[in-house]
Amino acid sequence: MIRSPRLPQDERAFPSLTQAQIERFAARGKKRSVREGEVLVEAGDRVIPFFVVLSGELDFVRSPVRSFEAETLVAVVTPGRFTGEISVLSGRSAIFSIRVGLAGEVIELDRQSMLAVVQADAELNEVVMRAFITRRLAIVGAELGDVVLVGSTHSRDTLRLKEYLTRNGHPYQYVDLDDHGDIEHLMDAFNISVDEIPVLICQGREVLRNPSNRKVAECLGFNEAVDPTKVRDLVIVGAGPSGLAAAVYAASEGLDTLMIETTAPGGQAGSSSRIENYLGFPTGISGQELAGRAWVQAEKFGAQTLMASGAHLHCDERPYVVETDDGGRIPTRSIVIATGVEYRKLPLTELPRFEGAGCYYAATKIEVDYCGAEDVIVVGGANSAGQAAVFLSERARRVYMLIRGDGLSATMSRYLVARIEQTPNIEVRPHTEIVALEGDDHVERVRWRNNQTGETEERLIRHVFLMTGGAPNTAWLDGCVVLDEKGFIKTGPALTTQELLQAKWPLPRRPFLLETTLPRVFAVGDVRSGSVKRVASGVGEGSISISLLHEALKE
Repeated sequence: MIRSPRLPQDERAFPSLTQAQIERFAARGKKRSVREGEVLVEAGDRVIPFFVVLSGELDFVRSPVRSFEAETLVAVVTPGRFTGEISVLSGRSAIFSIRVGLAGEVIELDRQSMLAVVQADAELNEVVMRAFITRRLAIVGAELGDVVLVGSTHSRDTLRLKEYLTRNGHPYQYVDLDDHGDIEHLMDAFNISVDEIPVLICQGREVLRNPSNRKVAECLGFNEAVDPTKVRDLVIVGAGPSGLAAAVYAASEGLDTLMIETTAPGGQAGSSSRIENYLGFPTGISGQELAGRAWVQAEKFGAQTLMASGAHLHCDERPYVVETDDGGRIPTRSIVIATGVEYRKLPLTELPRFEGAGCYYAATKIEVDYCGAEDVIVVGGANSAGQAAVFLSERARRVYMLIRGDGLSATMSRYLVARIEQTPNIEVRPHTEIVALEGDDHVERVRWRNNQTGETEERLIRHVFLMTGGAPNTAWLDGCVVLDEKGFIKTGPALTTQELLQAKWPLPRRPFLLETTLPRVFAVGDVRSGSVKRVASGVGEGSISISLLHEALKE
């Protein structure tokens, strides 16, 4: 019988191990026979063994996620190759079942044994990590996940869920009500009405009607591997570039590390279409790809991620306690605050009802697909706005950049300014601010004003990208640390003697470079007062904080 798997079986995604490499896995695992038809992993299992095939074949099988579908043969693992993808690293639920296609013999390793091999063996580390990442990218690209999202391009919550799944790297199949005439079959099967859109069908077993991000995380088991009661060496709040860097260095140096993230790894940088001035990527890299690689790297060393929001710091307890919005209390010996900033919102009364319905705070492929070949507006004059304008110009008919100042050179990298000047369909409008947004369920018209002449213009534009500077995410700290006049966290030399006295700093030494007024609590990246608002500097601060933390933990 001819079997046709959906994923390409190339050497990058499914590399063939040498005999010496197989023996190194065998030293950590156990050999066992498998019989045809035996199920080794069920979709949804949280404990996912790692298998090296010695003889026979193992199949990755996707269960039907819609009532009228058959199961899908995703991949066939032949002798000399191995199973697994990103879920094995993260401890999240299995996306596919693993079933024996042809009887034979395998080497089985549990997750901890597989991680031990990968961490200790540089050669196998490269082979396995490349395969896992390549497989996940192929799964996402082929829409072979265990999730079906039914929505509409006219729905702000559809956009929210697409962004959440995409930025968390979870593969899903998207069904657009506007394009699929046969969607009634799926809706009837799950008793879904149109007014309940968007709907997320989770692993073919649960129907979530317009779910919150938190509900999606619960259904997909994002947090199942995390023990929230365990006292950690380090809790990192925020998984942007600085938080991810801290996680990589802390976990690789043996600290029991947990990251808490509200939405998805990458922070503001994760929503950037292309970063071209980050060291080592001369052709640029998307923020999502950079964050995804760093996340995998942190998980490889044993760091865990808890998807939660609404954190609150109990700074009067020892160990410190970080409380999440669901009431969970996570004790920890030390903390790295990497909560970053969020774009400031325009002072327009109508803005909240248009967020996600014509007003966006990210410029990725998802938003660009919504815009098509229409005119768009980018508000802001920093690098993030410039990157968005250049990216949007590839599809949009015209991109209007609205800036309050008289030019871009003072706030934007020179390479981006030159790129914008050389792009004919980008039009920079200096001294210009939006004064009104109009429409029913979606932005339809925008009115802007020249802040020098007072002249106003109205345009039929449906898509506005807001990238207008950052406000620090520090409300959750509730006065536990000293902030500057703009709400950013003061650290190290920036703290005055008077501030340390008022904060009752308990140690004879002054705070370390990135340390706050709480011992062993550090602030890094954009949330820190005086930081350089660049991805590279955030990564640097994240790594430096761990070096300083080791000194603090000795006390």
